[in-house]
Amino acid sequence: MKIALMDSGTGLLAAAAAMRRLRPDADLVLSSDPDGMPWGPRTPDDVAEHALAVARAAAAHAPDALIVACNTASVHALPALRAELEPAVPVIGTVPAIKPAAAGGGPVAIWATPATTGSPYQRDLIERFAHGVDVTGVPCPGLADAVEQADEAAIDAAVAAAAQRTPKEVRSVVLGCTHYELVAERIRAALQQPGAPALVLHGSAEAVAAQALRRIGAEPAPAAAPTGRVTVLLSGRPGALPAEALAYAEGRMLAASPAGTADALTR
Repeated sequence: MKIALMDSGTGLLAAAAAMRRLRPDADLVLSSDPDGMPWGPRTPDDVAEHALAVARAAAAHAPDALIVACNTASVHALPALRAELEPAVPVIGTVPAIKPAAAGGGPVAIWATPATTGSPYQRDLIERFAHGVDVTGVPCPGLADAVEQADEAAIDAAVAAAAQRTPKEVRSVVLGCTHYELVAERIRAALQQPGAPALVLHGSAEAVAAQALRRIGAEPAPAAAPTGRVTVLLSGRPGALPAEALAYAEGRMLAASPAGTADALTR
């Protein structure tokens, strides 16, 4: 089994680590775009163009499925990716976990990039899955970039600023950018109120990894032998996980896996 994951940068680490936990025997292809990041400020058409290039690089390795481990690319490029790659390669997008968060009742906060907060896309998800629930959109300027750069001070500052914009009564938080899952515990620490019930954070990594397995008719096998290899593609070029990725437990887990071979382009 071979699963590809794509993002502009290290946002794919959380979903890749989730897949590694579910199927330690699966080979992973991690395709990112250091030459073109960040994707957030780009126009929708530009995002789609970059996403297609990253996806094509991954598809050359003949994966069984492709996870779009990026909220921005899932919003702007998913139809184009599916039109080009499916049915040969199932494409699984990432959707903010608004539905499970709302199912637990409110109040709920959605931490997301400034471009996503208040967007028609996010408003539609709230209307569909959280109608009648008290939901607050919290823009998090600079947080994804700080996580990408593994800049500890900038992460702390961005988290603290977003926490100030989050209502204190919030008990459930949707992490609406895949980068945020890498600093989930720092977000929890900034938001947890003394004496209040434990804050619940809702990410997408586990759900999207499980959905990828369902799409290809595979079952989780967390006890399988850890034989899966990891191939890293950087704007289409064979490479290694960047040093910044190793600042996170997910990156260190993946770096400990055997390296894939760049010339293994066919099944």
